[in-house]
Parts: sequence; structure tokens; C-alpha cells
Amino acid sequence: MKNNLRALRTGLGWSQSELGARLGVSRQTINAIEADRYDPSLPLAFRIARLFERPIEAIFEDDPSPAALPIPAGGRGETCPK
Repeated sequence: MKNNLRALRTGLGWSQSELGARLGVSRQTINAIEADRYDPSLPLAFRIARLFERPIEAIFEDDPSPAALPIPAGGRGETCPK
């Protein structure tokens, strides 16, 4: 999941450690999120959005690749029972 967390954090002059402390997570977690190596949990994503006073969608961008899309009900290519 792509994000603009680094730009938001540096725009306020905060270090990764400071942001982590404000969110209750480690500096390493912030680093991993910024480097797109870790997708935050939904509760953490909400805390980030509240802290920066922005909607989650303004901070995180979903991966539009076909592999990231959910499989429709009924499995691959199957129709749903009526």
C-alpha cells in the first residue's frame, strides 16, 4: 500500500521516533510503513489519519494491481448460487 506518511511527518518537522511515540509504535514501524514494507493495521491507520487530521484515503493509496483485488463470491469465475 502506497502512502505519503514521510511527507506528512517531515512537513511537521517530526522524526520517525517522535511520530512513533505519538502513535504508540516503534520508530522501526514508522520506517517500515514509510518504505512500503508494512501495511498498518486498521486501528493504526485510523490513529495516523486522526493525528494528521486527514481521511485515511488522503494518506494511504490502495494497490490497484489485479493481485490485490478481492475474489468475487463463489470463487474464481464461478457464479454465485441463487
